[in-house]
Amino acid sequence: MSDQQLLSEYVEVWWQAINDFTELLEELDESDWATPTDLPGWDVKAVASHIAHLESRLAGQPEESADVGEPPHVTGMMGLYTEIGVVNRREASPDAIINEIRSAATARHTALLADPPTDPAAKPEPIFGGVPWDWRTLLRNRPLDVWMHEQDIRRAVDRPGGMDSAAARHTADYLAEALGYVVAKRVGAPAGTTVVLELDGSSPFAFGVDESGRGERLPDLPAEPAVLLRMEREAFIRLAGGRCLPDPGTVEVVGDEELARRILDAMATTP
Repeated sequence: MSDQQLLSEYVEVWWQAINDFTELLEELDESDWATPTDLPGWDVKAVASHIAHLESRLAGQPEESADVGEPPHVTGMMGLYTEIGVVNRREASPDAIINEIRSAATARHTALLADPPTDPAAKPEPIFGGVPWDWRTLLRNRPLDVWMHEQDIRRAVDRPGGMDSAAARHTADYLAEALGYVVAKRVGAPAGTTVVLELDGSSPFAFGVDESGRGERLPDLPAEPAVLLRMEREAFIRLAGGRCLPDPGTVEVVGDEELARRILDAMATTP
């Protein structure tokens, strides 16, 4: 697959994620918008406002500003930045937020189709919050962000679904790539340690710790890994996203149970 084809694939997965996200929002009652999510300090409306903020910025709207104060749930500069979109839409109606997401995403999708990026290492313009991302990172992250927040809302309002979409597969496979870093750096497993992750709907992932202490993706599955983790896609997303504990019975451990517990405890790689 060429670089341009890969970037175009990311665009289409993001576009599908946007449609799924807005369709979910349209199903909600107005009272649902005040339901707290797993994200500290954010209800459903805050999550939708966050997506509206970033999509509007990427569609060419100017950077927003707001006095966000010092919310106890915010940590770091990016947290303060994303809070701007939430604060600025507190008085907006659900319909207004949905329409903003659809309008901004449609404009951006049209622009990306008319003039598709071809160099993954080039810098996109505009971009939000001054993040130093290239096209590959930006386009790969947008489906993840939108779909993860779709799931935040689904859990909040008890509307499960969306686990078999293109964005679900994209997100799970993307987050699984970080397991080598988790095992080697966060857990500090010794050189020679191997870990296999089996996710429903994905090919197995194998990682090892090399002699320099770095986690690396292995081309072949080891016959007897130190740890084998089997889990449903939703269980993995909850763990890797740092959201909430998976449901009982959705994670199976084979091998070193103490090491497996440390890996599971350290698995969160995205807010």
